[in-house]
Amino acid sequence: MKRLTLLFLITPSLTFGQLSKQDSLWLPLTFMIGTWTGTSEGQPGNGKYERSYQFALNKKFIEVKNKSTYPPSKNHPEGEVHEDRGFISYDRGRKTFVLRQFHIEGFVNQFKIESISTDAKTIVFITESIENIPGGYRAKETYKILNQNEFTETFELAEPGKEFELYSKAVLKRIK
Repeated sequence: MKRLTLLFLITPSLTFGQLSKQDSLWLPLTFMIGTWTGTSEGQPGNGKYERSYQFALNKKFIEVKNKSTYPPSKNHPEGEVHEDRGFISYDRGRKTFVLRQFHIEGFVNQFKIESISTDAKTIVFITESIENIPGGYRAKETYKILNQNEFTETFELAEPGKEFELYSKAVLKRIK
C-alpha cells in the first residue's frame, strides 16, 4: 500500500517534470489548442462560429483564426461575415500573455491578460489599444472553460468613460 501511495505522489511530478519550459509557459492556454465550432448571440444577431487555435513559429505563439457568420438583418440585408486573425504571445518583460487581433473591418486590438482565476477556468483579456476606432474605447474578452471540449467567450465593449456592455456571447465546442 505504501508503494502504491508513493507511486501516486511521484507520478504527477514525473509527468510535469518532462514538460519543456516553453510547454509549461502555455499551460493556462493549452485548452484552446484545436478546432472549434459554435454559436453566438448579441448585438450583431445570432451567429455561427468557426475557430482554430494552433501553435505557430516553434511554439512561440498561438495563432487564432476566426470566422463568424450572421444571417440577414435590418443593418445587413445580405447577412454578415466577420473574420479575424490573431496571435497570442508571451511578453517576458511584463510576464504576461498578449493577444493581438486583426479584423477584416480594419480594427487591430491588442489585449493583455487581466486575470486568470485560481482554478484556471476563467481567463480575462482587456485591451491596451484599439486601432482604427475613436479614442477611449475599450474591449474585454472573457473565456470560461466549461469542460475539456467546451468554453464560452464573452466579448464586451465600453465607450469612452462608460462601463463594459455585452456585445456578443459565444459557446464553442471542440470538433478536433
